[in-house]
Amino acid sequence: MPRERGQKVVASNRKARHDYTIEDTFEAGLVLTGTEVKSLRAGRASLVDGYGFIEGGEAWLDAVHIPEFSQGSWNNHPPRRKRKMLLHKAQILKIHNKVKEGGYTLVPLSIYFSDGNAKVELAIAKGKREYDKRQTLRERQDKREADRAMSARKNLNE
Repeated sequence: MPRERGQKVVASNRKARHDYTIEDTFEAGLVLTGTEVKSLRAGRASLVDGYGFIEGGEAWLDAVHIPEFSQGSWNNHPPRRKRKMLLHKAQILKIHNKVKEGGYTLVPLSIYFSDGNAKVELAIAKGKREYDKRQTLRERQDKREADRAMSARKNLNE
């Protein structure tokens, strides 16, 4: 059987980009059990409540929901468990120092397979206030309207 190539996104946390200001992103490997991998390959996962933390010099991912594998047996995994993330020591220290600084959190943005290996994209993020969210939506809407106006003007000139 040929090895997998490329990238296949399993789940993405679109709400995180709305709720947080993304400072820095990292790619981390995940330590998973066999039924978790099969469930992910079926495209089933939810990152909505997920978060990351550093404990004892190791990076952990918690509250990410990977449902039980339907054809699994008595050794199925618990859906919401702590999962170890694989990062370089320097990356772990950088994340730890930033989170310890205050106001920052570690948020998973997406889970995907890269060349057959399960990966998670993490972000060091700062929570947005309500008025920041409204401002972002307003800017996006203004940009969309400007693009429409430019497109309409371009079509008139042709």
